[in-house]
Amino acid sequence: MDWSDIILIILATTILVLYIRLMRKNVRLKQLADEAEQNRRESEATEQRNRQLKQEMTNNIAHELKTPVSSIRGYLEILLSDHPLDEERRRYYLDRCFRQTLRLSDLIQDVSIINKLEESADLFPRTTVDACNVAEEAIAELSDKATVAGISIRNQLPHMPLNGNHELLYCIFRNLIENSISYAGNNVQIVLETYLPQSNYHSTTSSTHYYLHFYDTGCGVPDEYLTKLFDRFVRIDQGRSRHNGGTGLGLSIVKHAVLFHGGEIYAKNRPEGGLEYFLSLKIQ
Repeated sequence: MDWSDIILIILATTILVLYIRLMRKNVRLKQLADEAEQNRRESEATEQRNRQLKQEMTNNIAHELKTPVSSIRGYLEILLSDHPLDEERRRYYLDRCFRQTLRLSDLIQDVSIINKLEESADLFPRTTVDACNVAEEAIAELSDKATVAGISIRNQLPHMPLNGNHELLYCIFRNLIENSISYAGNNVQIVLETYLPQSNYHSTTSSTHYYLHFYDTGCGVPDEYLTKLFDRFVRIDQGRSRHNGGTGLGLSIVKHAVLFHGGEIYAKNRPEGGLEYFLSLKIQ
């Protein structure tokens, strides 16, 4: 083998190595292009889903606003008409107008909270707050309403300091309690306590999270609704919810507020009767 053969072999080997490298680069470039295309499609799909969700929420809000606005308009038309009204009827219509304005106010507030949680969660300031004390505030606020329904509330939570937002924690406890008062039935009990998911005994905390167990001894909900409880504007009993002034956003706010605090929440029916929630809140 002379030098020319050796040079040809070296050149052929070099060309082969360069070709293999080029093919590998082409394969990698194709993979990157495929990944970029997949990301683009996923981004477009996400944007489309977000647009659909916003459109659905807009439609739902418009639908929810329609009833109270129409009611207020109707009552005001009666009050402003030339037909004579006695004092009792006049006060009745004014009372109905006032109740509908409260419903509008609650709806606007709930929608505002959800929008802030989804789009600007950092606008909710964090500070050291005790979840047990916040729960007591919600219980005190709803105590009269619970008494009327013959419902007792037992708060067995220990002191639970965490890095969170007072307003959102209050929303969690208030909405859970108010939901039970409205739908669990009369003469039932509401209990707040702690637990560890991997144990059968109650405890305050793990190393990173508090685990809370909230339940009532009422009628529970149909099983097919359990996966929909935290969806927006979902009402198990449409008529009862409107009668009780619900916006259909309370449990959705609860879920978003729990996620804000680095936790999770799920619900199920109790074998003994009633509805129970298991939720966690991150300590730091």
